[in-house]
Amino acid sequence: MNSKIRKTRFKTKYIFIFGGVVSSLGKGIAAASLGLLLKQRNHKVTIMKLDPYINVDPGTMNPYQHGEVYVTDDGAETDLDLGHYERFLAYSLGKENNTTAGQVYYTVITKEREGQFLGKTVQVIPHITDEIKRRISVFDGSYEFVIVEIGGTVGDIESLPFLEATRQFAIERGPKNAINIILTYVPYIKSAGELKTKPTQHSVKSLMEHGIVPDIIICRSETKLSKEVKSKIALFCNVDEESVIDLYDVETIYEVPLILSKSNLDQIVLKKLNIPINTLNLDEWKAFVKRIKQPLYKVKIGLVGKYVKYRDSYKSILEAFIHAGSINNTAIELELIDSEELNDSNCEKFLSNLDGILVGPGFGKRGIEGKISAIKYVRENKIPFFGICLGMQCAIIEFSRNVCGLENADSTEFNKKTKYNVIDLMEEQKKISNKGGTMRLGQYPCVVKKGTLSYEAYGQELIFERHRHRYEVNTKFQDIFEKNGMIMSGLSPDGKLIEMIELKDHPWFIGVQFHPELKSRAVTGAPLFIGFIKAALNYRKNKSQNME
Repeated sequence: MNSKIRKTRFKTKYIFIFGGVVSSLGKGIAAASLGLLLKQRNHKVTIMKLDPYINVDPGTMNPYQHGEVYVTDDGAETDLDLGHYERFLAYSLGKENNTTAGQVYYTVITKEREGQFLGKTVQVIPHITDEIKRRISVFDGSYEFVIVEIGGTVGDIESLPFLEATRQFAIERGPKNAINIILTYVPYIKSAGELKTKPTQHSVKSLMEHGIVPDIIICRSETKLSKEVKSKIALFCNVDEESVIDLYDVETIYEVPLILSKSNLDQIVLKKLNIPINTLNLDEWKAFVKRIKQPLYKVKIGLVGKYVKYRDSYKSILEAFIHAGSINNTAIELELIDSEELNDSNCEKFLSNLDGILVGPGFGKRGIEGKISAIKYVRENKIPFFGICLGMQCAIIEFSRNVCGLENADSTEFNKKTKYNVIDLMEEQKKISNKGGTMRLGQYPCVVKKGTLSYEAYGQELIFERHRHRYEVNTKFQDIFEKNGMIMSGLSPDGKLIEMIELKDHPWFIGVQFHPELKSRAVTGAPLFIGFIKAALNYRKNKSQNME
């Protein structure tokens, strides 16, 4: 968190964003887009996510349940929407930006066990709601605007304490200091040939039943809303017509701020909160979006993983590719490949037409041999390779087996009795039995070796990247790796942890223990992703020339 911002005192305004009809409408994108618009008007803004699930954090959830786990600099395992917030706002958030029902109840129950409630009956109101309000107000005075996204949809039973807490909070702060926005769905019924407003009306009615009156309604739809539809929603939902904002489908999520700006969402918010309207600068953002929509080049990249059936499992990686593609003026055709389907005999069929391959992160033995087969193929065929976390560990295993002659080398995560434990559990992890929030988490420094591809990408010797893992490269095998052509291109400052590797006889083969995708930002991207796409472009160009 930016300490200079936190020390500044502001009269903080709060913007609450609720969801109606169905989930996954894009509340996180809407919140991030509004945050960007306010930031580009030179306001200090941060965004919070309130998640109603009972898990303390998503760290132990299956990716198919919740998508990726987004890790912040301070080591918090959070909802993937925080990734959207950071990518749009272009600065780091922290553990205070994500609150779950599990955290709230855990805190209240702990206080009860310690006797802090002086024998009172502990109830949802006021104890749970007070704790939610305390967490909402943690940034009070540190920012001009705090945008608060409430997870789930209006009517979910687990969301009720959050709705009540935000209702109380808005009343306590007053009408010029807090406003409510609801994001709803306006479906197009093909057989009737028209957009239907009834789901929106019911969502607003449900929200008002909880004592929360929306000031602005953002309507998700496939197409633009007509003036007649907007007027109908305004009339039946008790808002002025200009406060009915249509958010129709666009080519890229990064176009959403531009669409909302055209509808004057940020100006309407500022007017309702009695804030003077200053200049909005979106020139850089518009150029970024234009390169996404009108690229000069194209590459085909394979993402090899075991959670590919649910794209949100690799959300930050997918977005980092978009950023790097825009910076390289390149469209990226991404092919998600299930590592369980790969083996030595079919890799050519799956991988030969690709310009680069990223082997993704993950946990557990399933699909590992497929990842190793893919890495062997790209190493031998000089196809650009990028391995992240488990992807790098698989590269170490493949290199150990097929280049260093360490037969059946493995990670102790998959084979505790392996003779060549080239990947092993970190020493401090061997004492841990509680799986929640106990990995190596958050931002750590790394020293990059000069003269390497990694240094070429970063352009500096000391970098800071985010981690989420329990296992590390076993440094006992470092000498044999280096003798066979592997470069330890990034180490921890004390030299005890191998953070980055690359190969001498390969045009672009890099593996990293950390997660560079978590610090990729719209417009500026992430150095390694930018370098990887550049290498894929060169590979494609050379391949085309050789075919002529």
